[in-house]
Amino acid sequence: MSSDLGRRIGLTIGALLVFRLGTFVSIPGIDAAGWQRVFYQHTGALGPVDWLAGGAIGRMSIFALGIAPFVSASVLLQLASIVSPALRALPRRGESGRRRLDVYTLVLTSILAVFQALGVATGLEGVGVVSAPGMMFFLTTALTLTGGAIFLVWLAGQITARGIGNGLALILAVGIVAELPTALAYMLELGRQGVLSTNFLLTTCLVAVALTALIVHMELARRQLEVTFRRQAGARLVEGRSQLHLKLNNAGMVPTILASWLLALPFLAADLGWGLPDWITGHLKQARPVFLILYGLAIVLFVFFYTAFLLNPDEIAEDLKQHGGIIAGVEPGEATANHIDHVVSRTSAMGALYLSFVYLVPEIVVAKWSLPFYLGGTSLLILVCAILDLKAQLERPRREGWEAT
Repeated sequence: MSSDLGRRIGLTIGALLVFRLGTFVSIPGIDAAGWQRVFYQHTGALGPVDWLAGGAIGRMSIFALGIAPFVSASVLLQLASIVSPALRALPRRGESGRRRLDVYTLVLTSILAVFQALGVATGLEGVGVVSAPGMMFFLTTALTLTGGAIFLVWLAGQITARGIGNGLALILAVGIVAELPTALAYMLELGRQGVLSTNFLLTTCLVAVALTALIVHMELARRQLEVTFRRQAGARLVEGRSQLHLKLNNAGMVPTILASWLLALPFLAADLGWGLPDWITGHLKQARPVFLILYGLAIVLFVFFYTAFLLNPDEIAEDLKQHGGIIAGVEPGEATANHIDHVVSRTSAMGALYLSFVYLVPEIVVAKWSLPFYLGGTSLLILVCAILDLKAQLERPRREGWEAT
């Protein structure tokens, strides 16, 4: 191992330790025991979010907001770039364009974090777990939670730039891994007490293993298109071969985020006093059959929508044509664009079904057996993808100037 690689690993481990320590630092003015009682009463709604925050919400720590504001800001800017050519062109302008986009993302992250922090402060006062409610608690809590979210974004950036792996993914993965032992111990205790049968425990483990294997296979899967390059170099015609790799899941986790936002709109409308019928909000509660069906359909819809935004067959065909690339058996130009569009549509269909399956199976298991803890495809997908990304970087010793010894 080279000294540079060792420094990167050390920085990554140190940054993740800072994150874990921060999840145990509670915001001031909170009755910890009272908040624990409130949290366990609403664990069905808060459990999934708490897993992604590494238990920070259950302890109401300075990192309770996690990196959710940054993820939301990034997705919102990507959606905005669909209708804004100027915003869409920023990544193509080199370093200056990327820096400007980073500034926009950070500003929007700060705005979202402030609003979420104010909402948390209001909610804490509402449930009566604040020792000294008032304007001082309101402001200090908002500033603390907002500062914690911004600090996590900076910490993730340091890991990505100077450490190993994707900082955001690793922070989420470490939070999930840290919560796993508690969840497993709780599940085994329920089995010992007879609440959960041995067959159910074994089935749950098999489902988790099968889903993990499916995620690994699908995230590594690529649809390969043979490309032949022909270039004129002086009087010589230089030929070469390459491959165009298309992921089965190009959209990543964005469709699931958009689907959750879409299904949250009726509850937002109800909170705003728009008077939606109770039967609508009742059917759209998590784990209800209508919710599961609509959630799966929304994921499929957004996979196609977001993939169409990410991959433009016309641009790919034009880029191949400019570089002298020809897909085997396909004429350059419009025919190439149509062929790529056909292939992307088929791979997107497979990716949409896979993503829906991974997210819905755990929800169905939780709903059917009324599990008192959270078991979700989100956590599994984040964990597997973070490990695959980390493995890929460690297997490239010369990446970014690393030198193997």
